[in-house]
Amino acid sequence: MEEGRPEGLKRSFRVTGMTCATCSRTVEKALRKTEGVSFAAVNLATETAFVVLERDLPQETLEAAVRAVGYGVAYGASEDIDRKRYEESRRNLFLSWAVTGPLMALMLFHMAGAHVMGFLWMEIAGGAIVLFGAGRASLKGAWIALSHAHANMDVLVVLGSVSAWGTALLAATGLPLVSFGALGSMIMALHITGRAIESSLRDRAAKEIRGLLRLQAREAVVLDEEKGEISLPIEAVKAGSLVLCRPGDRIPVDGTIEEGRSAVDESMITGESVPVLKGEGDEVTGGSLNLTSPLRIRVTRVGPDSFLAKMIGLIQEAQGSKIPIQAFADRVTNAFVPAVAVLAVSSGLFWAFGAGRFGAFLDRAALSLPWVTPVRDPVSLGVFAFITVIVIACPCALGLATPMALVAGTGQASRKGLIIRNAEAIQTASGVSIVVMDKTGTLTEGHPSVAEHSLDGETLAWTAALEGQSNHPLARAVAALAAPGGPRPDSVEEIAGEGIRGFFGTSELFVGRPLDPSPYANQFKLGRTVVEVRKDGKPVGFLSVADPLRDDAVEAVSRLKSMGIRPVMATGDSEKTARTVAEAVGIEEVHAGIRPEGKLSLVRDLQALGGKVLMVGDGMNDAAALKGADVGVAVGSGMDLAIDSADIVIVAGGISRIADAVSISRQTLSVIRQNLFWAFAYNFVAIPLAMAALLHPVIAEAAMAFSSISVILNSLRIRSASDATPQR
Repeated sequence: MEEGRPEGLKRSFRVTGMTCATCSRTVEKALRKTEGVSFAAVNLATETAFVVLERDLPQETLEAAVRAVGYGVAYGASEDIDRKRYEESRRNLFLSWAVTGPLMALMLFHMAGAHVMGFLWMEIAGGAIVLFGAGRASLKGAWIALSHAHANMDVLVVLGSVSAWGTALLAATGLPLVSFGALGSMIMALHITGRAIESSLRDRAAKEIRGLLRLQAREAVVLDEEKGEISLPIEAVKAGSLVLCRPGDRIPVDGTIEEGRSAVDESMITGESVPVLKGEGDEVTGGSLNLTSPLRIRVTRVGPDSFLAKMIGLIQEAQGSKIPIQAFADRVTNAFVPAVAVLAVSSGLFWAFGAGRFGAFLDRAALSLPWVTPVRDPVSLGVFAFITVIVIACPCALGLATPMALVAGTGQASRKGLIIRNAEAIQTASGVSIVVMDKTGTLTEGHPSVAEHSLDGETLAWTAALEGQSNHPLARAVAALAAPGGPRPDSVEEIAGEGIRGFFGTSELFVGRPLDPSPYANQFKLGRTVVEVRKDGKPVGFLSVADPLRDDAVEAVSRLKSMGIRPVMATGDSEKTARTVAEAVGIEEVHAGIRPEGKLSLVRDLQALGGKVLMVGDGMNDAAALKGADVGVAVGSGMDLAIDSADIVIVAGGISRIADAVSISRQTLSVIRQNLFWAFAYNFVAIPLAMAALLHPVIAEAAMAFSSISVILNSLRIRSASDATPQR
């Protein structure tokens, strides 16, 4: 999946004022037209804009592009913004129904033939309060859209409610027109109600993401030699600082323990409920909880480089991007609003000029459908049909169908320890038929140790020092044998898939793949990996490294097979070692002794057979294959290059999360298709009925709100469905 994957400088920020898919698409177009922006995607459900820049642009440039089309940018804490919006929506909801409720009751008396004195003026006054008070956000949204030459859902709602309220004004002037003023209030009140419910359900769908944000510490206690303990905002803490973390506090930074020993709860990050005992030299992650004793921690990563910040950034990136199936919905909604306006006007004109000829049709329909309007005045009937079409056609459900499912899917993935970096992977992973897995660090723990070696003291010291310059799991196992104050290589060259070369004075040392594996057959039978050491081109000894299987490796392979997915092993290790591990986990197809370019070729060959390929790896030698696969999955403990090349990152749990990723992908895509089907089906049935004057505007508004809410509720099923999948 090399094409279409955004690269470069990435930014995410919150856009305010959007109410529908047309709004988000307008902002997206404005950002894409900005010079220096190579890619932009705006997500309505999360109100997030995600951009990829060709060069480093001032944030003010992006803000100006958003504001130029009538929308705003917010930077406050996400929870603060959501709380203010929630409080405002509650006030508007209360105000709208405090006025609309009595109006509806009076309207029923009026329709039953009981004349209510002054009811027309009540409609006018009440409508003004609801439309221009509680509904001012919708009026503003409609004005923004129209003033920038486009239409959105607010335009339809405002057009319908203001048109209905306007009939009361016209009737008050003495024109022989039936007043629909109370309907104007009801349309806006129902719209506000739907908005409030949508907002509540959106927040519920995204609560897992906000849970990560809550893990971030606001302050850290820094230990200064001169000033002692200093409380600093987390943004002011620098790498290399020494911080104090007391029992019961969240660890504020990524770092290494220099003093202390304590139980640490990492469940919110790793998913493991059992606390881990940490001591001097152990790494800790910001956001985990210190339980029993004080710890002094040397800071290694801060700000955007910290683990938690990276994970939050990946989630925001995923939720800000789109998947291919959404393009279809976007094209439809782009033409939907103007088409509805034409249909509404056509319907209004038809009944205004054809009421006398086709009124009998409505009379017959009223015998079966009690809500069919008794109005037969041509102008009033035309206005009635116009308003009903406008109200019924609000494309909320279409606009929410994909984003809400995407929010629910990525949120559920994060709960299971999966970060979906590229939203396209959600659609692609559902069709995966082959999973290619690396061995070391993927099927195995990636924390190997040296089981046996044949090196003399000096060569062992040189070998350990040289391997200390590599991040490969096998290299770290060898580097652990280094003694303090040992030798250091003069130069180092790491060869992906082969090993590492360095010079100690005039002597060249190579540590890596054996030239001839046959002398090490006994080690391979034990399932060990052999690292050969060559000095000046000649073998001088070996080290055998044992790496235990991950606890869930067998379960992962079994689950993939049960889902109809073919597991394949691809490793640079020897054939015999690879076969031993493959047999232990249940993999029949093994490709051993292959280099990085060989892994990529294998992926290409499997793709050429017609299947979608998911590649799992953790090292530099896996990066090319991760990039070339239809879906790349990196193990979070692996190298940055592998993580940067992947679409999905496993940050908690083991490789059984691969099956979870495919399961969530399949469920998410299924829900998106269901959402789109029902959104289209609803409009396909309802609009012709509205044009035929067979629906009442109140029923139309309720049906529109129900369709939007049903889309959101259906999206929330992703969580319950994937929760049914067994977890470790």
